[in-house]
Amino acid sequence: MKVITDIQRIEEIFARGTVVDILPTKAELLKRLTSGERLRMYIGFDPTSTALHLGHAKNIMFAEELRQLGHEVIILFGDFTAQIGDPSDKAATRKQLTVEDVKKNVAGWVAQVKPLLNFDDKENPPLIKYNSEWLSKLSFTDVVNLASNFTVQQMLERDMFAKRLKENTPIHLHEFMYPLMQGYDSVAMDVDIEICGTDQTFNALAGRTLLKRMKNKDKFVIALNLIANPKTGELMSKSNGTGVFIDQPSNSLFGAVMSLPDPMLEPLFLNCTRISTTEKDSLMKEGPRQAKAHLAFDIVKRFHGEPAAKSAEEAFEKTFAKGGVPEDIQEIQLGADESLAEVLIKSGIVESKTEWRRLVLDGAVKNDDSKITDPNFTPTETVVLKVGKRRFVKIIK
Repeated sequence: MKVITDIQRIEEIFARGTVVDILPTKAELLKRLTSGERLRMYIGFDPTSTALHLGHAKNIMFAEELRQLGHEVIILFGDFTAQIGDPSDKAATRKQLTVEDVKKNVAGWVAQVKPLLNFDDKENPPLIKYNSEWLSKLSFTDVVNLASNFTVQQMLERDMFAKRLKENTPIHLHEFMYPLMQGYDSVAMDVDIEICGTDQTFNALAGRTLLKRMKNKDKFVIALNLIANPKTGELMSKSNGTGVFIDQPSNSLFGAVMSLPDPMLEPLFLNCTRISTTEKDSLMKEGPRQAKAHLAFDIVKRFHGEPAAKSAEEAFEKTFAKGGVPEDIQEIQLGADESLAEVLIKSGIVESKTEWRRLVLDGAVKNDDSKITDPNFTPTETVVLKVGKRRFVKIIK
């Protein structure tokens, strides 16, 4: 397999602002990337929810570009580590998942990453691995030996642990095991590079330590940014259910991008598309509404193809710009003893009675063009409700 060493092309991959840090140095990494040596790199995800979001997608897109240079790329699903719970950036202990939970989540994730990687490349296809393959085989002696490479003081240097100590919030012993497990992934796969989000740098460096001590091999760490609203700082997060999730049908995905706040345009153009910065600047000058439509089209096209993107664009225009109703509107049966709020919560249209009450009082719930003003409203016949800016639901009575 011939490796592409064109420095200009390599620099272009690193120039979109996705890369925040390279350890030990960028100069050393570029030297390896232009050496002609085929490097093995990986990016890992713990399947702690059913869907990946655009923040994960941009990391995989970055890895795919390096794969296209001829390097080996592994997508690692942490089916074992997900059962432990990554403490990164968590103010409290994560809920530990069952084996069944993890299997269910992983099944969906494999399908979700396929539009982002060229699995049809017969010469250098991306690989999918699961860390239960090696972590489940470690003995207690193995774990003790791994732990001997680190001190408690090193673990307590993590910001979230220091914060919990200060607030007298529990830190469970198994949470110290997580960096050991993720670190051992690098050893088991014998990688040259780990690609990760900045929230995973501590864990990635644990892998660098273990790889050096167990195989006398230096690993590079490429830390990528986390997609956040520049004004509010809110991150896309699978754990918190925020952000644009990529498992949605084309129409829903298009609408989800269109509903994002305007400050998200710049980071999403740079990270989740390969539209040139010159073209991006030109599109931004058309105004947020038009720029967002271009962004939504590009993202839907990547996951569902151009015909689906055109169809989603037309459906969005018909529904939201011209005041229409979606053809695939969700239908909910309202039982005789159920309140409207109850069925909307049960169906996931609203999160709680509090949210429902707020939406009604804010005038954000409409029956045709009439605003519903009473939170206790219950329809006496079949109606179509518009809840907020983008949600439509048909209540069958």
